[in-house]
Order: sequence, then structure tokens, then C-alpha cells
Amino acid sequence: MVKLSVIVPYYNVRPFITEALRSLRANVREDDEVVFVDDCSTDGTPDVVAAFAPLLRCEVRQIRHERNSSIGTARNTGLRAATGEYLTFLDGDDWLARDYLPALVNEIERLGVDFIRTDQVRCTARARTVYRVPIGPRGTVLRPRDLILPDTRSTSVDYPYSWAGVFHRRLLDAGLMTFPDGLHTAEDRPWIWRLHRGATSCAAVGHLGYYYRRGVQSSLTQIGDTRQLDFVAAFDLLLRETAEDPEADRLMPKAVRTYCAIITHHLGRIDQFEPAVAKQLKAMSAAALRRMPQDVLDATLAGLDHRRAARLTKLRRRQAATEVAA
Repeated sequence: MVKLSVIVPYYNVRPFITEALRSLRANVREDDEVVFVDDCSTDGTPDVVAAFAPLLRCEVRQIRHERNSSIGTARNTGLRAATGEYLTFLDGDDWLARDYLPALVNEIERLGVDFIRTDQVRCTARARTVYRVPIGPRGTVLRPRDLILPDTRSTSVDYPYSWAGVFHRRLLDAGLMTFPDGLHTAEDRPWIWRLHRGATSCAAVGHLGYYYRRGVQSSLTQIGDTRQLDFVAAFDLLLRETAEDPEADRLMPKAVRTYCAIITHHLGRIDQFEPAVAKQLKAMSAAALRRMPQDVLDATLAGLDHRRAARLTKLRRRQAATEVAA
């Protein structure tokens, strides 16, 4: 059986893909496989991948979407094709330190957990910043559900990066690994919550070796069009799934508070959106507040700082006024 499947979704990353490929060559072993998923690139990236593939010295699969979709859909394509006992991800514009993946596989086998989470290095131009997974104990077997709370501080579900770790195949077989199809942003938020609600065991380890490239002009974080608004659909799904959990009353305050934090984050950068999208952002955010459990939202607003609470309260009243006028 293949030991590790590395799923590499990409779309138009030709300036960066060679660095990713070289880092893969310094990580994969003969019993591993790499699954490349081309989300209908138009810049020649697939040609670079095809030319480099023989140098990887392991099984290589190359899959191409017939039309451009989303990063989550591309990851799902890779998951369906993967045959490894363990699974991990590498985005096409990022790269890995030498022998990083073998170290993670050694750790997950030693600990015997469903998944492990790791720190990352964020790279903006020449700047490098270490960003750590918000789990205190390292190398200790933990219960993922216990890491969702408290709602008043950053926890493991606020670290949704799918590529920051390794996952046992049993999670995929249990239906816990797939992403919502078609979402261009926040697709990993329902994913990370589902993982923490459904998995049995996990651990955080101190291996620093994933280099996350920030500030890429083609990245959706740099684009202010309607695709940014997919966070609403992502968090609506998160709330629906949390409401169905046996511990919904305990977990919902965290889900609502996180949703509110994301709304205020986007409103705080509203000048970066196209005018029509900015208007749509306000309307969709106001409607989202009305869909939340109102008692939980009341408690959440009471616990937020004045600036964020005032902004959300104003939006909430706007939606209420609109409904009365209608």
C-alpha cells in the first residue's frame, strides 16, 4: 500500500510551481505518491509539472479539471484518487523543507492518532513569520472535540489550514475529509470543524517545514470580487452542521462568535472590495446575523469589544428595519 499521498491542487501558479516541485523531490519516498490536480490552468503550469514528474521517483498521478472550479473541489478530486495510508496537501504556490513529510509520517505512526497538526512559516516577499497551531501540548494524544472551545480565544478550529498536518486514511473513509464543493474562500472552515467533531484523536507536533506564500496577486485574498463572499455559505454550512451535533448548545457560541469575527474582518476591509460587492457584503452579512440563533448572538455581542459589537448591531438593526419596511 502507498504510505503517503500528497495532494497538490493548483491553478495558474507557473512562477512558483518549480519551487514546490523541488521541495517535493526532497520529501517523497518510493512508497509515496503525488496527486496533482490541475484546476484548468491556462498559463502552462501543467507542462512544468509533467516535465518534472519523472524526477520525483514515486508514483505520480496528474488529473485535469475540464473547467475551473475551486480549491476545495480540486482537493476533493485529489482525495478521490489518493490511495495512501496517510494523506496531506501542498498548495501549488507553497513549498516544504527537506524531509519535512517523512518526519510527520514518523510522528503520526508513533502517536497512533487520526491526524497531527503542525506550525507554518508565512512568507510575504522576503519576510518570514512563524505561525503556530493554537494547541499547547506538543507530541501528546488529545481529543479533537476538546480543542474546539473555549469560544473566547483562538483554538484549533481557528487554524483551518488543511496542508498543516497529516491525516490517516480512516478519516477519509469516515467522510470527514472532503470539502464543500465550489467555495472559493473559507472552504476549510466547515472542514476543520467536521474533523474536530468527528475524529477520535489528534496531536500537535513541533516540526516546522511548511512555507505558506502570502501576497500572491492571483490569490483570492488579494481580489475583491464576489468570490470573497463565499465565506457566508461556508459559515452557514458550519452553523447547520453544528446545530445537528449532540453538543450543539455547548459548541454553538464558538461557531457564532467565529462567524461574527469573520464578518467584522471583511467589513473592516470593505474599501478593498468593488463598490457593488461591498454593498452585497453588507446585505449578506446582515442577513447572516438574522439567521444565527438570536439568543446566542445576543450573548456573543455582549462579550465582544465595543467597536465590533457596534458594527454588528448596526447591521442587525439595518436588516430588521428592511424586513419591517417590506
